[in-house]
Amino acid sequence: MGYLRVLRLHWVSIVSLCVAGALTAAIYILFAQPTYESRTKLFVSVQNSNNVSELQQGNTFTQARVQSYIETVGTPLVLQPVIDSLALTATPAQLSRMVNASTKNNTVIITVTAKDESPVQAAAIAQSVAESLINAVDQLETPQTGESPVRLSVVSPATAPEFASNPNRSLVLALGLLTGLSAGLAVAFLRTTLDTRVRNDRDVARITDSAILGGVAYDADAEKKPLITQVGAQSSRAESFRQIRTNLKFAVVSATSKTMLVTSSLPGEGKSTTACNMAIAMAEAGNRVALVDADLRRPMVANYLGLEGSAGLTTALIGSATLSDLMQPWGQNELMVLTSGEIPPNPSELLGSEDMTMLLLELEKEFDVIIIDAPPLIPVTDAAVLGQRVGGVVLVAGSEKIRTQDLEKSISALEFVNAHLLGIVLNLLPTKGPDAYSYGYYSYESKPVSRKNQQGHAGSKALSGSHLETRRRGRRQEASFDDISTEASSNNALRT
Repeated sequence: MGYLRVLRLHWVSIVSLCVAGALTAAIYILFAQPTYESRTKLFVSVQNSNNVSELQQGNTFTQARVQSYIETVGTPLVLQPVIDSLALTATPAQLSRMVNASTKNNTVIITVTAKDESPVQAAAIAQSVAESLINAVDQLETPQTGESPVRLSVVSPATAPEFASNPNRSLVLALGLLTGLSAGLAVAFLRTTLDTRVRNDRDVARITDSAILGGVAYDADAEKKPLITQVGAQSSRAESFRQIRTNLKFAVVSATSKTMLVTSSLPGEGKSTTACNMAIAMAEAGNRVALVDADLRRPMVANYLGLEGSAGLTTALIGSATLSDLMQPWGQNELMVLTSGEIPPNPSELLGSEDMTMLLLELEKEFDVIIIDAPPLIPVTDAAVLGQRVGGVVLVAGSEKIRTQDLEKSISALEFVNAHLLGIVLNLLPTKGPDAYSYGYYSYESKPVSRKNQQGHAGSKALSGSHLETRRRGRRQEASFDDISTEASSNNALRT
């Protein structure tokens, strides 16, 4: 856990609690009853000391007696005369809590301190207590015949203080800020400890050793413009998918199949838009790509690409039409799309059937790359069923959308069926804050391709077999997914 990251992530809470602590201290200062302290000092001495030896003995005697005089200050013998002279309503016991006497070691000076809500009254009490103590000591130390050997003298008269001793404004404010800061830091680290949301690649690395294929930053316009062809060619989103395309080149080196499955743990993590944009990016690199919408519960590919969705995968699986008749071209590159078709009552059974296996084998004969958009792993078993029939799985993880336990559960589900996890795509990464994701790209932006050109023949419901074959022959290129150009590899560094 990075301390700076925690501070940056929860700085608002920390600052808020600091301000709250300071405000609480200010309110306390504003409404607290001020208390004033006044002090007077008395010097204790021995009378009739004629030589040095007597002075030394007298000094030792007075130091021994000073503690007794301090204890005498809190007795009615000293305090009752003060109450009478100042006409106080307090009892001696109550007044004793307002008066304090002390001395320093090896000295004969007694300091009398009095507290009161009035500075003048505090000074009057301190002075009166000192005078009463002088009288009390004189009375206690005077023998039946003769004169008291001890004399107390006021060396520092009591004066009315200008400022209140309590509350101490600076101290109270400092304590308020310190308390607020401590509470803010405690809350920040507690929230970070309890927060199990996946935010960045470091969170993923703590869960799995699987490769991070790339990251896609959150874009507020993505809901209206989900495709990379709808934004500038050099936009950060387009660059992110070109980077994912390049990293996938290394991830599929050991794959035995051209087919890859794109799924997520939960709905709302962006797996359908990721599948569409991966297909577009790979087609732009010269690959013959087939995009299959196998999310037979909430199909979205047809909506994103503007294609006919009523006839597609389910139509082919039940034998109502041939695959070549159902594939729809999209855009100016070698991208063919097989939409979901009608939503069936038994998606898992259809996707796990032998007909689905034969369909994938047929697609692999004609295309360099087959990308399948599958349902999320946790709510249903469709993706796990398909994971056994493909060369690899790309798992999309939505930043702050998914928790670590859900990602762990998804990876475990893939491992249970022996699916090959190619890597993880981090989606919806924040653009601000400690987990901000950024990708350097050229400052200019290309014009988005018009929707009319994107869709190509989207208006037609089916593409005849002869038309499909003619287009394949005319547009066939030597490059395949395993032979992506060196230029693409050099321009898009492998992100780990």
